[in-house]
Amino acid sequence: MDYEQLNQALYDKMTAEQERYKHGLLGMTSEEVLTHAYEYAMREDILAEMEALDLPADQTAALLASDSPLADVYREWGKVETHHMEDIRDVIENWADSVLESQRADTRAIPLYQENAGYAREHGELDTFRASHKANIACRDAIEAAIREGFDGMQLSRDVATGVLAQFGPERVAHVLAATLLDKTWDKRFSDKNISWAVSVPMFDTGNRRYDYAINSHSAVLDGFVGLARKEMDAAREQPEQSVKKPSIKGQLAAKPVPGERPAKPKDKDVR
Repeated sequence: MDYEQLNQALYDKMTAEQERYKHGLLGMTSEEVLTHAYEYAMREDILAEMEALDLPADQTAALLASDSPLADVYREWGKVETHHMEDIRDVIENWADSVLESQRADTRAIPLYQENAGYAREHGELDTFRASHKANIACRDAIEAAIREGFDGMQLSRDVATGVLAQFGPERVAHVLAATLLDKTWDKRFSDKNISWAVSVPMFDTGNRRYDYAINSHSAVLDGFVGLARKEMDAAREQPEQSVKKPSIKGQLAAKPVPGERPAKPKDKDVR
């Protein structure tokens, strides 16, 4: 029997073994079958690998000598330490991140409605106003949750505003924070810098509706959140400018052709 015939004979023997195993499962109750589901699936995977695998003749002959080579391989597989559960966990976490990012993208796509309810009613834009108002309330909830999770009793974590900004965008976060501070200008626990900043944020919603998304957190802690959020928003605005580097004087001179001089022709590449 040659090399290819040996491999085919082993594959056929393992396939027949799997068919017998399958036939035995079909005679069981549904509950009993479930207890063997993992073994059946793994044996199917082993068979799929055997179909594509070309074992050396001596290894193939060794496996052929067994009455149940498929069961033998599965039994050995059970002894191997794998990262199966870790891989499942990674897939779960990655998929959750993907869904979360999709939800954040949907939330960021809701424009911040920059008129009051009366204007929206007069212009047939109540649905847009309501969607924006609902997003403002969700932003308030996210800020309160971030403060609860990011405050250790003494100070806020430096990245406490990062997730909220990613989910709702800087414009909506700034609006919700500023609206809250402007309704509490009497509260001396807010710094003068943060109050001045809040005054500079355009505030189009002048009615009572903005109380719906006023943040209910300790003023001193909220003041710290505002400062950290402002710092992140400022850094994000400056980042594009910093990423564009001006060429050095030496580089600019090297790039300019000398007057009256023709540019050199590119050298032919060596063909080997």
